[in-house]
Amino acid sequence: MTQNSKTIKAVVFDLDGLMFNTEDIFEVAARDLLGRRGHELTDEIRRMMMGRRAFEAFDMLREVLSLEETVEELLEESDELYQTVLDAQLAPMPGLYELLEHIEANNLPKAVATSSHRTYLHNILGRFEMVDRFQHLFTAEDVSLGKPHPEIYLKSAEALQIDPSEMIVLEDSQAGTEAAHAAGACIISVPNRHTRTHDFTAATLVVDRLNHPSVMDLIG
Repeated sequence: MTQNSKTIKAVVFDLDGLMFNTEDIFEVAARDLLGRRGHELTDEIRRMMMGRRAFEAFDMLREVLSLEETVEELLEESDELYQTVLDAQLAPMPGLYELLEHIEANNLPKAVATSSHRTYLHNILGRFEMVDRFQHLFTAEDVSLGKPHPEIYLKSAEALQIDPSEMIVLEDSQAGTEAAHAAGACIISVPNRHTRTHDFTAATLVVDRLNHPSVMDLIG
């Protein structure tokens, strides 16, 4: 690891599956969506979709499974299923609060860079009164190219007025990790149960929870 706490000037978070258990919720909704059509949510499909913008992910799903519905129709149905589960099961990932407090104690700015849409991001953060804890919020609407392209992390560094190498990016997926790596950031990957089989060789550090001692030490 080449970075140390003196070179880190900001921390950027992914959202889904990293800050909150939304990948668990997506799995329930996706299994229902595909089950209605006689398909299963396989590891290959999950890996293909994870970390990408919704339209791109469902466009790939439609093509791979030769589904008759349009992407828009699939998204609408998925959103309805997802929202029902979200209201009942949404929760922060282990160590999130401790990590946020540690970053704030070190006076480092924070941002969120997600492939999800802005209204969704505000909905999730708003439920836990976290919107104002972040100096910048970047979503699918802010970029032309989704992860694994580095655009969203390059824009994050630009807004934070730092070089990408001076920011920690926290990710849970291969696509997000590759995006942060391509941007030149210091990457901490925190795989969840849905992404443990992903390739995280591009990560600077791989840990099992957000408040892992190695993460805290790297921040300061």
